[in-house]
Amino acid sequence: MTRNSIEVRPLGPVIGAEIHGLDLAAGIDSAVFEVIHQALLDHLVVFLPNQRIGPGEHLVLARQFGDIEPPHPVFGNVAGLPEVTIIEQHGDGSLYNDVWHTDVTFRERPAMASILHCQVTPPGGGGDTLWSSLYASYEALSPGVRDMIEDLTAIHDYYVSFGPSVLAGEGGIQQLARDIVELPPVEHPVVRTHPETGRKGLFVNRTFTKEIKGLSRIESDHILRMLCEFAEHPNYQVRRSWKPRDLAIWDNRCTMHLASSDFSGHRKMHRVTVIGDRPFH
Repeated sequence: MTRNSIEVRPLGPVIGAEIHGLDLAAGIDSAVFEVIHQALLDHLVVFLPNQRIGPGEHLVLARQFGDIEPPHPVFGNVAGLPEVTIIEQHGDGSLYNDVWHTDVTFRERPAMASILHCQVTPPGGGGDTLWSSLYASYEALSPGVRDMIEDLTAIHDYYVSFGPSVLAGEGGIQQLARDIVELPPVEHPVVRTHPETGRKGLFVNRTFTKEIKGLSRIESDHILRMLCEFAEHPNYQVRRSWKPRDLAIWDNRCTMHLASSDFSGHRKMHRVTVIGDRPFH
């Protein structure tokens, strides 16, 4: 396997590509990794079909992108590999990732990339994942709105999404008290400059963005609602219908995503998340 044997097939003009001719189980050298990395920068999310790798190999791939995110504060993980998060649903109304979000923006250094490996798909279909380009939604704003939001700062808070579910669990009050100390609200720019491409994109989401600093609640709510609606527009999206062993890598610095809740039965994914840098305007 060489970089010349790899084919990157764009899935649309805005976001998404498939990479073919790649077998992660055989290992990849620096030249092949650079093809993956560049495809990620160019297409924001890339899909590698039918990758027969285990959690350990999944983690090895992720480490080529950078340091690994600590164990998730809410989700479970693979035994012996706490960095490999298990995202699992049974189609019983317990879906918790069917709202648009960018991974772990409640951290001071949010995720650079996430790598998701499909383990089990619902027997009746469904459970697709959708991604949206935050470059495209920012660029679609009128110049006046872009000027208005250019220097704004938003507060992202773990509690906004996870607080109620943690409270409802056994020992929830004690757990939430620990989490709030370890994961206090953080500030990130509303418009973020990508550290590698230099492109600007929105950096807000419905799941973790609590408010815009320095604005009234009414002002903040209206601006965030408008920006999220732009970011969620179908024109800027790609959708993946999963097959077992499919693998996706996406750039959290310029995308957000959600999982569709239109299924019954078992859906299981393994995810490894790579730590990013501190966002800047």
